[in-house]
Amino acid sequence: MTAIWHDLECGGYGADIALWRALAAECGDPVLEVGAGAGRVALTLARAGHRVTALDNDPELLSELARRTGGMQLLTVLGDARELDLRRRFALCLVPMQTIQLLGGREGRSAFLRRARVHLARQGVLAIALADELEPFETLDGASSPAPDICERDGVVYCSQPTAVRADRDGFVLERRREVVDAEGELCASNHSVRLDRLTPAQLEREAAALGLRPAGRQLIAPTREHAGSAVVMLRG
Repeated sequence: MTAIWHDLECGGYGADIALWRALAAECGDPVLEVGAGAGRVALTLARAGHRVTALDNDPELLSELARRTGGMQLLTVLGDARELDLRRRFALCLVPMQTIQLLGGREGRSAFLRRARVHLARQGVLAIALADELEPFETLDGASSPAPDICERDGVVYCSQPTAVRADRDGFVLERRREVVDAEGELCASNHSVRLDRLTPAQLEREAAALGLRPAGRQLIAPTREHAGSAVVMLRG
């Protein structure tokens, strides 16, 4: 079921795709995606003819991604980005969807940045997306709330409703209510949350510079109706 929720909550996002395609065309192959999930970005680049390695720490998501490859040049790797050890170098390393903010603070980010630098080819680019600042909110009874994400699979309806974004010391907690209605109409509901570290582009560039990675520009991804905007920080080894 992890793959269904991932598709429902993340799979429809496409505002960043043009940037990843442009970077892949400019930098060339091979391409590494960190936090690939079920393949939203990796499959897009593979379909465009790029040789892609997709890394994630969730075996169910990677299994679904492997099922979707259809013979394309796409390698899936199960592992922790902070312990990256692929023994090869990449022209481009992508870190979409605020994955960098899931690594457990500065210590986790530094561990990943060190390993990413080792994996960059000469003049290779490390491109990292982050949510600079999120607007806290809470859905209260009777108040308007963001539209839910809904899909149907084999007669089962899945609904994911954003309910809050809360400030949490040096980060944010994103909360959702997940509901499943089976073919007999029985409802099962649960709450889900994910924590993002607070991180600005300037802070990320400073941390990266201390580890030997040079700033190579920034790109902004505009917000959509359903998703916050983000900044993409580019670094070179």
